This record gives sequence, C-alpha cells and structure tokens, in this order.
Amino acid sequence: MKMVMIGLGRMGGNMARRLMDKGHEIVAFDRDADAVAKLVEAGAEAATSVDDARAKAGSPVIWWVMVPAGEITEGVIDSICENAAEGEIVIDGGNSFYKDDIRRAKALAEKGVHYVDVGTSGGVWGRERGYCMMIGGPADIVQQLDPIFSTLAPGMGSIERTKGRLGDATDPRAENGYIHAGPAGAGHFVKMVHNGIEYGLMQAYAEGFDVLKGKASDKLPEDQRYDLNLTDIAEVWRRGSVISSWLLDLTALALAKDGKLDGFSGHVADSGEGRWTIDAAMEEAVPLNVLSAALFARYRSRVDHTFGDKVLSAMRFGFGGHVEIPQ
Repeated sequence: MKMVMIGLGRMGGNMARRLMDKGHEIVAFDRDADAVAKLVEAGAEAATSVDDARAKAGSPVIWWVMVPAGEITEGVIDSICENAAEGEIVIDGGNSFYKDDIRRAKALAEKGVHYVDVGTSGGVWGRERGYCMMIGGPADIVQQLDPIFSTLAPGMGSIERTKGRLGDATDPRAENGYIHAGPAGAGHFVKMVHNGIEYGLMQAYAEGFDVLKGKASDKLPEDQRYDLNLTDIAEVWRRGSVISSWLLDLTALALAKDGKLDGFSGHVADSGEGRWTIDAAMEEAVPLNVLSAALFARYRSRVDHTFGDKVLSAMRFGFGGHVEIPQ
C-alpha cells in the first residue's frame, strides 16, 4: 500500500523503513529536511508540503501522523483537513489523549474523512522487533488498513501460544501483536493504560535496585553491609526469574555498560499518559495505588535524584531513546 508518513523521528522514520522493507510505498514529509533526505535514500518519495504529499499519495490518501501529541498533532491534522477529499484516512499513531480522538473523529466524519487512532509500542527497536499496536476506529477502515498494520506488527515470533484462548471470542490479530480495540479513542485509551502500567513496572525495578545498592551504605552495621554486583544481579534475574521482562533486559544492558549509571541524570520525565491514566481511574472510581505512586516518584525525581531514578532514566533511554535533561 501507499501512504504518507508525517513525522520522521525515532518512531516514524523507523516505521516507514519497516514498511518499505516489506514493499509498501512511503511519501515522506517532515519539517526536518535531513530526515526526509535520509528516508528518500531508503526508498521513500519526498514531499515538501501537505498538499505536495497529497498530490503524490494516490487516492484515497492514507495519512499516518507520527508527531508529538497535543498542539503539534492538532496542527498537522488541521492542515491535512483543509483540502481533504472524501474518503481520505487520517491515522494518529502518537500518544494522543483518547478524548481528543473522539472529538477529531466526529469532526472529520462531517468532512467524509475517516479517523483511526493507533496506540503504538515498540520504541527505537520497532524496526527490527515490530510494533505492538492498539487500534481504534471504524472496523471496516481498520480492516482496509490491515496490510499496513500486519507489516508493522511483530507477528507470532517465538512466543508460545496462550493455552485456553477461545477461538471465535478473541481477535486472532492479538497473537500477531495488534488488535482493533474498539471505536474512536479506544486504541489510545488502551495504550494510555499500557503506559500507566509501564510506569509502575519501571518504578518497581528502580526501587528494587535502589535497595540493592543501598546495602553497601555505611549507615548500616558493618556485618550487614553487602557490596552487591548489580550488573550480575540484573543478568541472573533475566534468566528464568519470574520478574524477567524486556524492561529488565534494558536495565541489564545499561548496567553492563556502566554499573553506576553515571551517564544518567535521574531527572525522570513523564509523557502525560500516566496522568491521564490516573484521571481515568478517578472518573471510574478505580483505586490506582501503584501507578499513582510511580507518577509522583517521577515528579520527586526532578527535585531529589536517587540511584533508582537513574535506573528509570536508563530504561526510558533503552526503549525509547529518551534523554533526560534536568530543567
């Protein structure tokens, strides 16, 4: 299939490359001319504006918007819709707020334009590993886009099938790493909760390694101090432990490079999705003890840094290329 990719950063650029690797055609547009040039070298067709992209994209135009959520996404979608033809499809693959999706979908439908929201997880490793996707939008449009989603998805891989899954009652796409979660906003809502859980998991690892490191403290009696090798502990936990995970893999990788994590500030940012998850829980009257504590720990890290905060920074850099910059 042929589509326009707007936003060629860490995620968008690699997604476009994965699609082209599998035979899809990409019209590339970004404010960064160098990013466009690099993608053209990989086989994309360059566009100098939204209107230029539309002229090169065929019909109906499929737009994949992969830019920072908020005003930037709003601006890009508004520019697409100024001259949009009926039947065009706009996909927002960023981390937008799900209520914004609901609003956009209604507004675009009045113009005859279809809107699909895609919560995307995979980070900087996605080109190689594939992207886990949670998709919201009209079922027929999502099905029409399936060649794109199935290419971006990880596929079955080597993961064992889950015993007891009920055939007709489940979405077979889930085993390949993507689902149609529901109508407009459902994809980003599921991804929002995914990121909230991610905060909690990361905080648990960070606090655990902070306790391990603290066992060498001179505040403890000498016979109770242990100078523990955190690099080895992360490695052994990766192998057969019930707490093994990709996040632990990334922690082990960071510790193997620098056991003290001196290259990380410990000033931990948040994408906003942790806050949105807590807001949703409040609307639903659902207690969120772990996730809310994890979010508040990130706020605290911007004032007082611990070794655990450096572990958090290392994980964020590992999966998403996020560089923590003190404010």
